[in-house]
Amino acid sequence: MVPPVPWIERVLVPAGFDAADDWIVENTRSGDIVVTADIPLADRCFKAGAAVITPDGRVLDQHSIGMVLATRNLLTDLRAAGEITSGAKAFSARDRSSFLSSLDAAVHQWKKKGFV
Repeated sequence: MVPPVPWIERVLVPAGFDAADDWIVENTRSGDIVVTADIPLADRCFKAGAAVITPDGRVLDQHSIGMVLATRNLLTDLRAAGEITSGAKAFSARDRSSFLSSLDAAVHQWKKKGFV
């Protein structure tokens, strides 16, 4: 259930490959902060002008997004070839702390720029 607060909106998108991602990108504006572990979505949101943070607190910016996307694509190819069978590591207290710190820094940065 979506909490009844004005800053949360429930959106239903049509069925289809990447329909939710497409909606997110089409509605992302400069000054938005996007939290996602989906690297291709992160790349698209960054290009739309958003600050992007992963759930483990990594800030994806012009200096890191290319390498993160290339690494993601390489790992996808390795998994498809059967070379990698383990998944992502478990979310830790350190990840949570790093995320909260990165989010706080992004909010303060956007406040200075007049977005928030």
